[in-house]
Formats: sequence, structure tokens, C-alpha cells
Amino acid sequence: MSSAEPTEADPTGADPTRAASVAAELAAPAPAAPASAAAGPTGAASVAPAPAASPATAVRDPGRVAHRTAPVPPPLPGLAESARLLAEGATTSTALVADALARIEATQPTLNAFRHLRAEAALVEAAEADRRLAAGERLPLLGVPVAVKDDTDVAGLPTHFGCAGERPPATADSEAVRRLRAAGAVVVGKTNSCELGQWPFTEGPGFGATRNPWNTAHTPGGSSGGSAAAVAAGLVPAALGSDGAGSVRIPAAWTHLVGIKPQRGRVSVHPHSDAFQGLTVNGPLARTVADAALLLDAAAGPHPEDLHRPPAVRAAEAARRDPGRLRVALAWRPPLTLTGAGPDPEVRRAVTALAETLARLGHHVEEARPRYGLIGLAFVPRATAGIAEFAARHPEPALLDPRTRSALRTGTRLGGRAVRAARAREVRQHRRIGALFDASGFDVLLTPTTAAPPPRIGRFDELSAWRTDLAMTAACPYAWPWNVLGWPGVNVPAGFTRSGLPVGAQLLGPSRAEERLIALAAQLEGDLRWDEHRPPIP
Repeated sequence: MSSAEPTEADPTGADPTRAASVAAELAAPAPAAPASAAAGPTGAASVAPAPAASPATAVRDPGRVAHRTAPVPPPLPGLAESARLLAEGATTSTALVADALARIEATQPTLNAFRHLRAEAALVEAAEADRRLAAGERLPLLGVPVAVKDDTDVAGLPTHFGCAGERPPATADSEAVRRLRAAGAVVVGKTNSCELGQWPFTEGPGFGATRNPWNTAHTPGGSSGGSAAAVAAGLVPAALGSDGAGSVRIPAAWTHLVGIKPQRGRVSVHPHSDAFQGLTVNGPLARTVADAALLLDAAAGPHPEDLHRPPAVRAAEAARRDPGRLRVALAWRPPLTLTGAGPDPEVRRAVTALAETLARLGHHVEEARPRYGLIGLAFVPRATAGIAEFAARHPEPALLDPRTRSALRTGTRLGGRAVRAARAREVRQHRRIGALFDASGFDVLLTPTTAAPPPRIGRFDELSAWRTDLAMTAACPYAWPWNVLGWPGVNVPAGFTRSGLPVGAQLLGPSRAEERLIALAAQLEGDLRWDEHRPPIP
């Protein structure tokens, strides 16, 4: 619950003095944080500040924050709980947004989860939400603070997508953000992403390193690492990420969150019509299945220009539904990645325990081997061509990471005919891998989300493009095939390593199976109660 409790003078709980103070502190000049990353004995570290935002954006860059002496508010309540408290008048949007901004400010030197904030605009929107709530208006997320990843256009803010350099502010919201606003959400800022979403870590010269709230010596994953860190640390109740090869599910696994990769087209990627050659979708990160489902319902729906338009689902209703008795295939062997990587023993132990929980809940669990075939031959041309398309739009290509420039060259060579051939294979891949569900009769595929626990910050520094690819496919060989297929998947927390690092498991389904996966994830959550565990970040 918000730290702003109702008082006799203000029964709604709003504290306009504190809210104005937060906005003023975020807008005031402040000394830069130290440029070095010096880890302390607990793993906490200060990181290099992000470059200042362009004055034209009138946005305070959260990489440079004012020193704060006021107490840090407690973690924000979840998405559904925040909406309930607001609807009941137990708190206000102004209080929740002010608390979110205060927690972001307090943790930015440690976690570095945000690239841009909308402090003043968000507080203005929160005050308007409070007026609408007081007038009796009700919307699913009216007045609730949320964050979105910095590959998603928010009007008035630049979309850096993890890159260094200056970008002009977006002139309009993306379709997903438009829908979140239509549901009443208040977007407080944009979270960090690695450069063009390529890697399972969120580090880069444009903004520094984003750190894991469970242990700041480790990455929260990527590329939606900023969104994951923000939600895990209770800076916002939930956040939107994107997933082109596991970029929602991997950071969800490594920060003890629920992350939903929906069916292709479920959440619009407009102004892009087919992001990364159809690999990338937008999806929610939250601490609970109900919260992730609520955000999915709010963001879902097509833009008139979208290529992919699956029929609507009711995710929030599915989160309250008994999944029935399901046949679950447990697969340990990842698709061919040339690394020979299998799961780390601690990951295997955690996923085995989760499979045993499914069996105890009455599901039939059986080991199986999906027929992935040479699906990587379809992934690489599409992924590198997508990187090339986005990199070509950068106004200062020399600022791009050398590994990005290498991917750009590969994507340019593999564009055209190779990409068309890769896209044409998708129908056959649906049949081959779909036989697990159609011919073998399984309802759900269970795999580790990653083969390894979260790596340490800097693990991928100074590696060549080839060695980075090898290292990240060894750590994360399981997630990307479902992006090729365009089918849904849900990461669920699977527990912790002996050193306290989170790991996750994927529930994967055939086309348009979100409701089944969400219902099963909610049943697991009800039994395992993973939402009761929080990281040590204050």
C-alpha cells in the first residue's frame, strides 16, 4: 500500500507538498554520479550516469538524481491491488505516482532501471486521474503508475532503444501505450534496454548497467532488463517489455517475475508493422499472474495497420480459472545451438521441483523431445535483418556497439531472399513442432527459461560479436524458438539458486494458447506463493 495514508485534512491520502517536492527534486540540477562502477561488499554499486536528456524533451534524466534525505517509500502494491485501492478511495493516484518517482530516484544510482522519467507530466496526469476517480469514473487501470521499455514510443520522449546519442522525441504514443492510457494508466517513465534489444543483459555506453535487485553484482537479464528490475524492486506495479528471442521471459526468470510473451499480434507493435521480421512482440512483466494478465488485457488489441490480428482473449478471467487436468511435456534438450549447452544443475533442480509440483496438482508430466529441426536457420536471418533495419535508422552509426555493426552487416547480407525463405519455412515449423500438441496430445511444454542463473555484470564486456553470440546462446538456448513460431509462452518463477539468484521455467503452448498458460501459471502461483518473496533492495 502507498506510504501516503489518509488524514483528517485530506481523506484521499494525497500529499501535494511531497508530490511537488518529488517533481522539483527530479527537475532540479544535480551533480553527476561517479563514472566508475564500484561494487561494495553487498554487491551494491554506483554506475555511470546516463547522458542528460535533450532540453527539448523537458524530461529529467534519472541517471542524474538529486540527493534525497526523506524516507524511501515502501515497494508499491501490485497492479490489481493498486487499482482496487484507488477505486475504494484508500489511496490516490497522486500518492502512488509520487511514491513511484521517489523509489525510482532512491534506487537509480544502484539499479539504474530507467532511461527517462515523466515526473512532472505523470503527476499532472495523476491529479487528473484523482479528479476522475472522485467523479465516479472507473477504468481497469485508472490512476495506476506503470513503466514501458525504451523501444516503445511515448509522445514527448526519445526512443533510444538502448543506443547512445541523441534522438528526437516521439510525436505520438505507440499503439500499446495508447491503449494503456485509454485504460487509465499513468506512464511514469521508460526503462533501460540493451542496444536494439539484442542481448540477455542490459548494459551499454548510452546508459550504463542496469542491475538485478536480488544481487546488484548480477544482470537482471535483457533486453527488458530495466522493466524487470523496476517491477522486482517495487518501483512500479508492472511494466511493459518486448520479447524477440526471450527478452520478456529471460529477465522475468532472472528477477523472480511473471513474464508473458503473447501470441504474435496480441499486443500491437505499431508504429512498426512486423517488428524484427515478426519475431518481436510486446508483453507484460509483473510479480503475479493476475497483474501480468491485467496489463496484457489493457495493452492488447490491434492497430488498423497491423499485419497480425489474433482474436481477443480474456487474460484476467483466465487467471481466475481452474486449468483442468493437463498433459505437460517436460523438455530438457534445447534446440541445436552449436554450444552443446544444457541446464546448470541448479536450474535443473529448480525446474524439476516445479514439474513435481505440477504432478502433485494433478497434471500428467512426461519427458519429451520437441522436433525443433534446424529452426535456427529461420531465426538468424530474421533476427539480423531486424537489427539491420533498426540500426540503419540511427543518426550516428559510429556510436553503435561494434557487435551491432557486425549484426548489421550480417543482416544486410541475409536480407531479401534469405529472409523470405526463412519466413516461408514457418508453416512447416508449425507442423513439425506443433506435432507435440496435435499428434502427441500434450497441452503445454515445460522447459527451463534459461540454462544458467543470471550472469555477473560485465560478463559480456569486450567480447567479439561471435563470442557474445556463443556466450548468450549457451546461457539462453530455450526461449527464442517460440518467437520464430509466433506462439505464446509464460515465464514463471522456479525458485532460487543456493546463492539466492532467481531462475525460471517456461510454460509454452501452441497458437493462441495464452488463456491455458495463464490459468496454469495462476494455479502454480496459488500453490508456490512466489509473490511473497521480495528482493533485499529497500
